[in-house]
Amino acid sequence: MNATTDVTDERVAQDHLAQRLVVRPEIGALIGALVVFLFFTFVTEKFFTMGGVATWLDDSATLGIMAVAVALLMIGGEFDLSAGVMTASTALVTAIFATQVGLNVWLALLLSLIFALGVGALNGWLVVRTGLPSFIVTLGTFLALQGLNLGVTRLVTNSVQVSGMRRADGYESTGFVFASTFDIGDTSFRISIIWWLGFAALAAYILVRTKFGNWIFAVGGSAPSARAVGVPVARTKILLFMTTAAAAWLVGSINILRYTTAQANEGIGLEFQYIIAAVIGGCLLTGGFGSAIGAAIGALIFGMARQGIVFANWNSDWFMLFLGIMLLGAVLVNNTFRRRAERVRR
Repeated sequence: MNATTDVTDERVAQDHLAQRLVVRPEIGALIGALVVFLFFTFVTEKFFTMGGVATWLDDSATLGIMAVAVALLMIGGEFDLSAGVMTASTALVTAIFATQVGLNVWLALLLSLIFALGVGALNGWLVVRTGLPSFIVTLGTFLALQGLNLGVTRLVTNSVQVSGMRRADGYESTGFVFASTFDIGDTSFRISIIWWLGFAALAAYILVRTKFGNWIFAVGGSAPSARAVGVPVARTKILLFMTTAAAAWLVGSINILRYTTAQANEGIGLEFQYIIAAVIGGCLLTGGFGSAIGAAIGALIFGMARQGIVFANWNSDWFMLFLGIMLLGAVLVNNTFRRRAERVRR
């Protein structure tokens, strides 16, 4: 009798473990990351060295920051096609105020953050107020920001770039916060990696441990139902757009302080990479399902694949093939996990 009870308990425990894994959106991305890591570790020796790890983590970091923010927005049922060009806009605002107006870099960063939050709030307000798809609203913002970047930069500098950040007051202290390096052994790692991990951890905590996280899942699953039970749908969506804009500001700040030059045409097309990384990380395009940690892992897959192809001396065109396969595979896997998670929760 005891033996039968033990067997039954063990099976129940196994079922509970399997069920817990099934309902985690990031499990597919974690498996994919492990496969990509092992593949390139065997293909090229340089991949799994300290220098190699530093390179592909650096490649993943800024993409990962944006992928996490975009994932939160997608879980909330919306998209932001202006996220890529916003990284350039905030960098340009910071650079113009610091180099052309002569403000301290810290003050320039604050003004560019206010600018980013304002654009994010406007995006969210327009989506909520008009009922238009966020795809259309943020496409308009994308075009407007692209025109502003080119027009204002050329008007102020008579060129399509802003440079000279190293001479600006406050560059050293801001550069230390946003663009410095730290050493592990003989290898230097970028501080952007710490920003990425910290932002992903904060987003994951908010998503699964706070009331606001519950609101995000609720409005993404069904906004009318969420509104009926008292969830502030409009406020939640606006805050999510502002979060994406704030993440773009962070990435823009890292870039301008690292490279000290901002180009007016930067960031175009990156918004699709953010969305793809979020989808690879477990987010559904229909909203209501996803993971901040999964999006960070999706960005890690990007970085490992992009740099792994370089280390292996392959043509970089193969990366786009890899990207297409990963996107299609992720969509199929995510839908499967979503259906199984729904069955488990019943």
